[in-house]
Amino acid sequence: MKPGEFGWDARFVHVRARSLELAAPLSAEDCGAQSMPDASPIKWHLAHTTWFFETFILERFEPAFRPFHPLFRTLFNSYYNGVGERHPRPRRGLLTRPALDEVLAYRADVDERMELLLAARGTEPELARLVTLGLQHEQQHQELMLTDVKHLLSCNPLAPAYNGAPLPRWPQAEPVRWIACAGGVCAIGHAGDGFCFDNELPRHRQFVEPFALASRLVTNGEYLAFIDAGGYDDARLWLAEGWDLVRAEGWRQPLYWRRSEDGGWHEFTLHGLQPLDLERPAVHLSLFEAEAYAQWAGARLPTEAEWEHAASSIKADQMHGAAWQWTSSSYGPYPGFVPAEGTIGEYNGKFMVNQYVLRGSSCATPPGHARDSYRNFFPAHARWQFSGIRLARHGA
Repeated sequence: MKPGEFGWDARFVHVRARSLELAAPLSAEDCGAQSMPDASPIKWHLAHTTWFFETFILERFEPAFRPFHPLFRTLFNSYYNGVGERHPRPRRGLLTRPALDEVLAYRADVDERMELLLAARGTEPELARLVTLGLQHEQQHQELMLTDVKHLLSCNPLAPAYNGAPLPRWPQAEPVRWIACAGGVCAIGHAGDGFCFDNELPRHRQFVEPFALASRLVTNGEYLAFIDAGGYDDARLWLAEGWDLVRAEGWRQPLYWRRSEDGGWHEFTLHGLQPLDLERPAVHLSLFEAEAYAQWAGARLPTEAEWEHAASSIKADQMHGAAWQWTSSSYGPYPGFVPAEGTIGEYNGKFMVNQYVLRGSSCATPPGHARDSYRNFFPAHARWQFSGIRLARHGA
C-alpha cells in the first residue's frame, strides 16, 4: 500500500493486531520460554517488532520523543550494531522481566503514538517507506512466532496443541508431472512499484539452461519411501556435512515425525500430535535432507533463478502457501546490490554468507506477504521452518 491510499492507517492496525491474535492461544509461560538458540520467545517477538517502530520511526519523526523504557533499546535489539548493544540471542528466554503484561503495554503505547504520527504525517514518502518496512518486518516475525512456538511445544512430552481445531486432511496428491522450462536469458529480481526487500534487487538478467520442474512438492508418503529404502543410512546420498549431522544428531526422519510402538508414524503439528498424513507436503527438512532425497529420486534441487523463472512462466502447484522450497543456490548479493543507507541497511546484506535460498512461502506465511521474487534464507542444517522439497531435472 502506498502513502495516501485509503486504509493506510487500517493496514498498520491490522498487522499489529494480527501479532496479538497469534499470541492469544498461549499462556504467559508459553510466551516467555525459548526452546533453542535459533528460536525466540513469543514475548520477545512482540517486543522486538514494537522496538522496530519505536527505534527507526518514532525516535526519528516523533516530536519530543521519549522511549517507553530506555533499556528496551538493548533488550529487544536483534542484530543492529548501529543501534548499540544487544542482549545475547541465546539468552532471550532468560528475560523473565519485563513481564508479558508490560510488553503488551509497550505495544499499546507505541501503537497509539504511531497512529497519531500516521494521522499527521502518513503521506510523507520516507515515513511511509519505513512504516511499510516495519509492517513487512512484523509479518516476517508472525511467521517466526508460529515456527518458534511449534518447536517449543514439540519439546513438551504432553504434545500440547497450539490450535485446538481439527487438522484438515490434505487432498490426494496428483501424480508428479515434469514441466519443461525453456532456457535462455531471463529477468530475475523484483519488478514494479510494490514493496520488496533490498535483497530482491536489482532486477538483472541471468542465463538458465533448459530444465524441468516437478509439478508439486514432495509428499510425506514419498519421503517415507525414502526412509524405508534406507535413505538415512546411505552415505552416498548425502553431502559430507549433512552426513556428519545424520550421525552426530541421530537424524532418522523429519524433525517432527514420531514413530509409535506399533511402527506407525505420527507428526507433531500446531494442532498437536497427528497421524502422519501421507498426502501432505513433507516439511521441516534441512537442505541436507532435501539434497539427499533429490539424489535418491534421481533428480536435483532447482536453482533460485530456475525457481523464479518457472514461477513467472509455467503453471505448477504449491509454488506458494504450502512450504518454503530449498534451492541449490547460496544466499548472496545480486549483481549491483547496494544495502540501504544507515543502520536500516543491516537488514539483509550482512547475512549473505553460509546460507542457502528458499523460495515460495509456507502455510505460516501471512496472506499477501509472499511474491515470486522473495528470497528467504537459512543455514543448510535448519529444520524448524516449514521447509520442503520441489525437484528439478536437467534438460527440458
